[in-house]
Amino acid sequence: MPSLAGQLREQALAEGFSDIGICAPDAMPQTANRLQEFLAAGLHGEMGWMAERSAWRGSPSALWPEAKSVIMLAENYGPDEDPLKLLSMPDRGNISVYARNKDYHDPLKKRLKRVARWLIAQEPCEVKVFVDTAPVMEKPLAQAAGLGWQGKHSNVVSRRLGSWFFLGAIFTTLDLPKDTPEPDHCGNCHACLDSCPTDAFIAPYRLDPRKCISYLTIEQKGPVDLALRAKMGNRIYGCDDCLAACPWNKFAQVSRDANYWARIELRCPKLEHLVALDDRDFREVFAGSPIKRIGRDRFVRNVLYAIGNSGDKALAAAARPLASDADDVVKDAAIWALERLK
Repeated sequence: MPSLAGQLREQALAEGFSDIGICAPDAMPQTANRLQEFLAAGLHGEMGWMAERSAWRGSPSALWPEAKSVIMLAENYGPDEDPLKLLSMPDRGNISVYARNKDYHDPLKKRLKRVARWLIAQEPCEVKVFVDTAPVMEKPLAQAAGLGWQGKHSNVVSRRLGSWFFLGAIFTTLDLPKDTPEPDHCGNCHACLDSCPTDAFIAPYRLDPRKCISYLTIEQKGPVDLALRAKMGNRIYGCDDCLAACPWNKFAQVSRDANYWARIELRCPKLEHLVALDDRDFREVFAGSPIKRIGRDRFVRNVLYAIGNSGDKALAAAARPLASDADDVVKDAAIWALERLK
């Protein structure tokens, strides 16, 4: 009969997870110092939540001292087409693959809870379930648990799944056998670093989020620096360039979960339609989507930058009404876009 850890793996895969690994809460002791260096350099920008409870974020043992094992789970969201194909279609908006359907937190957390309940039923214990909204640094833990390694773009890469997977964690008081950490397999490759449109990498394995398009389109509330706007192209929510450039994606698989299949209206959305959304329309279109979190104003700001980068003078008519928008950031983006299209 399989051990408890073996049965746990079978149960996790049966629930739809793509991979599972186990590590100790203190498996990555260098994480806390690296986090403090990152914060001290101000690289977190407007992401104030990274500094909040940084002691917990840097040390899972501090977050929950009773935990003896961290179960890390990977959930594949691999796309069924080239995630970058829209970059050559400047009148369309390119949305990061993970955000083209429902917010992944909900289905992922439900799966985690089912696995956690199964574990409690097998062996009485305490558990805590975390998706990336909690002060947990999932990526170092995933590497410690053998799911993959943090590549030069700082994201986790798997030899089985490539780059396209979410991470979830179950902390437990059970002392389960630990998996072997995954070594770095990047070698001399620097395709991810070369692919970045804004040169956001300070060095291999070191990202300046303040120049990253994912940060600029999602986290930054005010106007984007003029020097960066033109480099954003038509990326209106997130950026997949460094993920898509990784050669390990030759092993990536298309997700079997319909929750992660792109909605038809977000596969190839027209900028002229998106820029016309008012607050009510925005909430209706993106109900249940992670995009809803940034609000209409920030989203339309991003769309206006894409219109300004499109070179399509016909889109000026769609941008012009926004030059008198009630939101100053949207107004600024519209004026910039119109100037670019002259």
